[in-house]
Amino acid sequence: MAFDPLDEETRTHPVGHEFGQDLSVLSIDEIDERISMLEREINRLKEVKRGKESSKAAASAFFKLGTS
Repeated sequence: MAFDPLDEETRTHPVGHEFGQDLSVLSIDEIDERISMLEREINRLKEVKRGKESSKAAASAFFKLGTS
């Protein structure tokens, strides 16, 4: 049996996104799914960053109060 790159059963689907990977093999639905996944990850990173910034600001304010 010959390999058919367009046959859904013979195509391999990476689980996650790999930066720099060949995107030409992805369908429009797969691209939309990747975009959604990456947007969720960006939002998660922003949330963690906000938490760290808040902690840093609180620590900075605390130590500034103690140095006066």
